[in-house]
Amino acid sequence: MHKLAGRHWLLLRGLCREAAHWGKFPELLQQTFPQSTVNTIDLPGTGRFYQGHSPHSIEAITIQVRRQALADGLLAKPVTVLAFSLGGMVTWEWLQRYPQDIAATALLNTSFAGLSPFYRRMRWQSYPQFLGLLLERDLYERELSIIQLVSNRPEHYPQTAEAWTAIQQARPISFANCVKQLKAAARYRPSQKKPETPLLLLNGRGDRLVAPACSDAIHDKWQIDIFTHPWAGHDLCLDDGAWVANRLKDWMNQPTV
Repeated sequence: MHKLAGRHWLLLRGLCREAAHWGKFPELLQQTFPQSTVNTIDLPGTGRFYQGHSPHSIEAITIQVRRQALADGLLAKPVTVLAFSLGGMVTWEWLQRYPQDIAATALLNTSFAGLSPFYRRMRWQSYPQFLGLLLERDLYERELSIIQLVSNRPEHYPQTAEAWTAIQQARPISFANCVKQLKAAARYRPSQKKPETPLLLLNGRGDRLVAPACSDAIHDKWQIDIFTHPWAGHDLCLDDGAWVANRLKDWMNQPTV
């Protein structure tokens, strides 16, 4: 493990989501690593960049995210990236292009074209069905439907839907940017070269959006360490953030090099 792994965390969300969707997880991660810094960054077209445009490719998104991280002063020392879903694709591309930026990487419930067929990478019946969900005009109903798709904690659905509705009201991601991100994710073909940076995979067996087999395929291809949650859904940090933080701590406690 890199000597700076776990010292400076950078959190990157996934498709059509922004930093605020991490909820209380950054605080939990900070409590787990009290001597570390924890920062988040938004993808183009989301969060504080919601009025901008998302590129059509993971490669272009990666370049913009890194440029923003440099501008924010987040890369003065190598960061440990915790990346979720589409964010995992961005981080893999980042590792290929600028490996010196990153001390270690944990990928949550991500998938790669070429390793997994599309019907496993996106478990809904069709892209139009998902896009129809994004076109739902009632924001609360839309966010509730998304939460029901990505989470297996129904007791938290109403409260989380309210919080996510407020996020969308404050910084609405456009339908066009969602489509661009969806296309970028669908088209991305990762490099076959395994990064030398320490890597970890985290996934949930209860993921109803992206098949758990997608993480298994990445593990099998490059022999990357993996921890699997027995019941959590796609949004691992929402369903069991403590489990995620503890697995990251276990990983960081491996011997340094």
